[in-house]
Amino acid sequence: MRRHGDSYWHLHRAVVREDEKLDHSTIRHWLQGSKAPRSVASMEVLSRIERRYRLPAGYFKAKLPHQTRSASGHVLDDIAPAERRRLAWHLPDDFNTRPRQEQEEILAWVQRVIIRGSTDYRRFQAAAMKQRYAIRFPGVTYGQSDAAQDSHRNRYDEPDEDSTSFTDPDLRSGVIDAPPVLAMEMAELIRFKTATLTAFGLQRNGVWGEETASQKVEHLGLMFGALAAHPRGPVRGYGVPLQHLTFGLLVFPSIWDWYVQWRERRRGFYTAWEVDMLRISLALTRKETGWLRQHPRLGSRLRPIDGLVTQADIDRACADWDDACDVYFKHASSRVKEIQRVARVHRDPFEPIMPVLEAESPVGEYRKITEEILRLMPDERLYRRPAAEAVRSFLMLRFGLHLGLRQKNLRQLMVCERGRLPRSERQLADMKRGEIRWSERDKGWEVLIPSVAFKNANSSYFGSKPFRLILPDLGGLYDHIEAYIDRHRRVLLGGAKDPGTFFVKTVKTTSRDASYDQNTFYEAWRLTIQRYGIYNPYTKRGAIPSLLPHGPHNVRDVLATHILKQTGSYEQASYAIQDTPDMVAQHYGRFLPQDKAALAARILNQVWEAA
Repeated sequence: MRRHGDSYWHLHRAVVREDEKLDHSTIRHWLQGSKAPRSVASMEVLSRIERRYRLPAGYFKAKLPHQTRSASGHVLDDIAPAERRRLAWHLPDDFNTRPRQEQEEILAWVQRVIIRGSTDYRRFQAAAMKQRYAIRFPGVTYGQSDAAQDSHRNRYDEPDEDSTSFTDPDLRSGVIDAPPVLAMEMAELIRFKTATLTAFGLQRNGVWGEETASQKVEHLGLMFGALAAHPRGPVRGYGVPLQHLTFGLLVFPSIWDWYVQWRERRRGFYTAWEVDMLRISLALTRKETGWLRQHPRLGSRLRPIDGLVTQADIDRACADWDDACDVYFKHASSRVKEIQRVARVHRDPFEPIMPVLEAESPVGEYRKITEEILRLMPDERLYRRPAAEAVRSFLMLRFGLHLGLRQKNLRQLMVCERGRLPRSERQLADMKRGEIRWSERDKGWEVLIPSVAFKNANSSYFGSKPFRLILPDLGGLYDHIEAYIDRHRRVLLGGAKDPGTFFVKTVKTTSRDASYDQNTFYEAWRLTIQRYGIYNPYTKRGAIPSLLPHGPHNVRDVLATHILKQTGSYEQASYAIQDTPDMVAQHYGRFLPQDKAALAARILNQVWEAA
């Protein structure tokens, strides 16, 4: 303005039309820095100023102290306010002035790619979530387990969420509490499989950890829920009266055959999920160590079920419980082989991150997201909370890329401020959590996690030794860690009780709980990918074209695939994610024939280059 001899009065008259409401004082506030443009109308005026002074498009917007702040004033009259706020981040500033057809095209793209993620599995999952069903066991470890979240290859598709109980097939199915007898049986099973010492008179083979037990509770709850659901309701269950549900039913092949076929009809094909469920039943009925086999008294609670279990079946089972278990064990062993032969992968876990895995350097490609976060970082002096949230997002992804941890270990990581006494390994083992602390010996930030904190604690990778890694001071990582611990973390807590974890939620007035659970941490990661990861051709923000929303577990795929592409070694890839080569080969590494050929060619080509 000084260069062109403009006062804010002159500039206002030049760029604001008479029918527009932008006051001349607004430009004065922009001059003083007391306000920044935010509405779509203000952004339009900003672009006119750029044209007046012959500046490149976006010149002034690039200087805003909070570049990623969503603009207000988009014309979305037929969309609810909550959805409007979510969409605003991903809409271009000139959305209102674009043709109606183009507006609809932008909204459809944002909904399909960024908000929902356009995979077949996600569409099936969205439909399945509308038909909730399960039996809940309030007195037993419950809730979607970390095992289900982290082990995304085995994730089931019907979430168990609170809802009202149902009595009419026209009402939406929901989650209901288990009847007392069934709840007691479940509690006995969990106690049997998780106790340090086996109860006198019983035998068992293997012990369930906390995560495994939680997962089995959910899976069995889904099975009993399907049996109890009304046959004319949306779930199309079998309609078994609640009071007739008992674990004793699990010795009858007809019960399991109905359930696995019901799941096949629901999804359209068999998957490894049905195989895993049948293996649970095999463990329950195995000779000498099966919990079901060692509790013949369960037969006294059995009642006939039309079309599935007759009184004669019950009498025969009660007369010789061992024989009933033998018959079922043989039947289930055969069913496992049959289903394995036709089972299909219900979803491709690599699909959301395919552009990353197909890159020559998957880690380098994923790293672009962290660089995008830094590029769009708000000015901390003016926007303390958004800046703190951006630093938290940056550190989530950087820690994921350096550590290769499962979601649970990452979100439960404790923090010890520099200069304080860190927790001992014994304390961390008792807590089953790791800690990030400053190492005076190595002059770096150290992550120490006892082996018992890991899902695969008994894996050969650990050998009962803790996981220890010094984070590298690359790309300003240490500066951001120290700023986060010193300032940003306190802003996020907002005076709420400190849970002691490194990552904390943004505490708002509606909730004073700052600790993440598996769902909120997943959503925080997914939101980061939506805002900074997916390239938006309309706003020109985002780092990677064709990326889809995903959670923290996919970073393990990125690390394993990166090392496979560089070395061809499944063993070295397993080191990056604290697992075994077999697990990498089966689940994590996307190492295609062309990748193998390229790796071999790179070695052979050195001969020709030398010549």
